[in-house]
Amino acid sequence: MSKGRLTDAALRSLISEVRGKARVEVPAAPEARTYDTAFETLPGYETLRMQRAAADLLGVASPFFRTHEQRAGAVSRIAGQEVINFASYDYLGLNGHPAVAAAAKAAVDEFGTSVSASRLVAGERPFHAALERRLAEVHGVEDAVAFVSGHATNVAAIGQITGPADLILHDGLIHSSVITGAQLSGAQRRSFPHNDLDTLEAILTAERDRWQRVLIVVESLYSMDGDAIDLPRLVAIKQRFGAWLMVDEAHGLGVLGPTGRGIAEASGIDPRQVDIWMGTMSKTLASCGGYIAGPSALVEYLKVMASGFVYSVGMPAPATMAALTALELLIADTDGRVARLQANSRYFLERAQAAGLDTGLAQGHAIIPIILGDSLQAVLLSNRLLERGVNVSPIVHPAVPEKSARLRCFVTAEHSRDQIDRAVAIIAEERERLLHEAPAAARLGAAVRG
Repeated sequence: MSKGRLTDAALRSLISEVRGKARVEVPAAPEARTYDTAFETLPGYETLRMQRAAADLLGVASPFFRTHEQRAGAVSRIAGQEVINFASYDYLGLNGHPAVAAAAKAAVDEFGTSVSASRLVAGERPFHAALERRLAEVHGVEDAVAFVSGHATNVAAIGQITGPADLILHDGLIHSSVITGAQLSGAQRRSFPHNDLDTLEAILTAERDRWQRVLIVVESLYSMDGDAIDLPRLVAIKQRFGAWLMVDEAHGLGVLGPTGRGIAEASGIDPRQVDIWMGTMSKTLASCGGYIAGPSALVEYLKVMASGFVYSVGMPAPATMAALTALELLIADTDGRVARLQANSRYFLERAQAAGLDTGLAQGHAIIPIILGDSLQAVLLSNRLLERGVNVSPIVHPAVPEKSARLRCFVTAEHSRDQIDRAVAIIAEERERLLHEAPAAARLGAAVRG
């Protein structure tokens, strides 16, 4: 062998040795992994499916997604039957008012059906400023900003003005949009029992100094129970602890106060003592969308920082003009709609209580719950009422605790005393029938709940 050169035999031996050392155990190929892409496995879907199957088996029709075949005012038409309707929050009956309809139609002719852009870039139109100016005037504050969605108004505003260094305190029965906005913000969130301002004060006493900012959020009129807040005390609390107070006036505008201007008017409070007013245009204002009203600095900030405003299309002309015209009708109130609504609401509450119905916390402000305490009974009663010509929606778990399941009656200025009398009498009769059938209904409920 020459120096530095292997013989063929030595080379073969070396290659064999290296191959032997390099030979390793090759693991078997792993089994192909499967990934969950089925919507049917989303949390709660299986429970929903089983409940629907059990309800179908037991012949319990769903009371949800009922199709109204005409404008749903004090009366409506469902499945070809005219019914007395207590399931729509058109409190002053302005949806379909000739002036509101004419304004919406004229807006389509001039501006079309969409502004086709975010207001920040190319969607600004003169009617936006006109609506916001009137909203600010009605609330007695400096300015307002309108969002294309009521739910998004709370989410975007709360999510933008609070952060991880802040604390959000809200009523235990607050609307889900407030909770979503609080979660988006990253702020610490705590609830206090419904309208329990003693607990609110206790939390602030213990924790205020730990946080940069504190935001207290309440509704002026609670949509599930129909009870109003103690605004004077809330203002005193927020002033004492250096907090912001945000009042969701969605169900209060047009309902509370001698002229329907809301909880500040009803309480005799200067509205500027509330930092943030929130409202929607889908109730009294017969349209859709939401708004924030308050100091000009707040409005200016939201218009350029709140994602739900900056990255959403502006309100379309027909919806904006419908809301603005309804607002003008509320302000003028030449035909006494506010007083008629308030009288009808008190009358409904009185008649319901006289009939032995449990109206919970209701105070006679347009929203009257009939507490039943069982979700299946609420569904059964709603279905039986529809058969007898009365449309009332059930509110069941998880929207409310199971023991608080109810029917929720929305009273409007358009309802007549005769309609209220007939509806209350039918509700009481059918409720009595259900009470006698309670054991069977309980067994059905257990089966449906699985």
